[in-house]
Amino acid sequence: MRALTRVPLPRAPSRPPPGPLRLQEVRAAPPQVRCRDAAIHNTFMCGDMKGVYAILRDPAMVNALMETVHEEMVWAPEMGMWTMSCKVKQTSALRLASRHGHAACVEELLFRGAEVNADPGGSTALHDACAGGHAACVKLLLAHGADAQLLSADGNAPLHLCTLPLSLQCAELLLDSGADVNVRTAESRLTPLHVAALRGLEAHVELLLSVGADVLATNLEGETALNAACARAEKPSEASRYQGVVRRLLDAGADPRTAGKKRHTPLHNACANCCPAIVELLLLYGAQADVRNCAGYTPLECLLQVLEDYLNQQPESVVRTLLNHGAKTVPPKVWKSDSVELCLLFCVILNSYPIVPPCDWIDDCPLTQGHLDFFKLVRERSGHPRSLQHLCRCALRRQLGSLCHSQVSRLDVPSSVKDYLLLHNDGTLH
Repeated sequence: MRALTRVPLPRAPSRPPPGPLRLQEVRAAPPQVRCRDAAIHNTFMCGDMKGVYAILRDPAMVNALMETVHEEMVWAPEMGMWTMSCKVKQTSALRLASRHGHAACVEELLFRGAEVNADPGGSTALHDACAGGHAACVKLLLAHGADAQLLSADGNAPLHLCTLPLSLQCAELLLDSGADVNVRTAESRLTPLHVAALRGLEAHVELLLSVGADVLATNLEGETALNAACARAEKPSEASRYQGVVRRLLDAGADPRTAGKKRHTPLHNACANCCPAIVELLLLYGAQADVRNCAGYTPLECLLQVLEDYLNQQPESVVRTLLNHGAKTVPPKVWKSDSVELCLLFCVILNSYPIVPPCDWIDDCPLTQGHLDFFKLVRERSGHPRSLQHLCRCALRRQLGSLCHSQVSRLDVPSSVKDYLLLHNDGTLH
């Protein structure tokens, strides 16, 4: 039998002699100071250092809770009526100073022991500094141990809040401090790349892609950053900004055919916003012109549904581009419009037909003298054979299909012939 080698356990300590028991005194931490004085709040919001020094004579004010009370109407179902309710919003001196970019005030508070990762009200000072685009404050907070990964109560990391053009340096500081470039929001599962694309921030997109942002990452709806950028390019004044974002995403490997849960592709979004440059860019990178979303609409049909809102954004150019990349023509009932300002667009569509279809809807249009000749010609040619030249164009376009644009551009023929084949015209019905 093997010998036991364990050391015997020590004896239990002897009982203390009987006598009065001694209780150790433990002092609870002092309660956190709460401040509802608007003048004190304004001192930190304005960065008034003279006032800051005066307030901080009381050390408890460094981490005091700054509270504001708001009255708002809320529905009380048990009473069946609207009632007035008081809502208390909390923040801190450090958050107020960071939100408004007062670096000297932030530095003073941190020197006096302000809790850098405290999140009264659900956000930290770092979240506020990033939201305001205050790089100096961000740098100070990170140097004092601010957590670049911490999510706010609404599920945003500091990197998600770099949504202003001037917040680019804030994003750089966060990434240099180890922030996850692919961190997601808690609910909608957005990455910083989604947010930058939504805001049309091309420099931010370039920065995020350079450090490994996942260009194929999808949010809760199954949409990529490319979907997001195409969906937000609504105003003509912003088109060039979003076009730059779309180009960078496509160059980085974004798939223009990726559809979300509703099978809405970036091309559907771009057409619904009538963005000719973005539509052309997506098609050049392989977007499918004839794919249908869950409602059964093609990108062309999405455009035709919003024509009245985009009369000044060259909708005929979008239609022409789609048709030249294989989009199927649509019956007149789909492109019915009460606006006669779209003669050029109607002409592009009609020139894609081998025969002019019945257009009974024209009778309901309030025609002006400038449009009478065009619509009179449409009525006259409705149901009649087209010219042989036009039929040859239709046959060639049908043969080329989705390659029509690329193949016609390579033909060794005069540019006028290329324009004719690609439906470029001055509003003439052939």
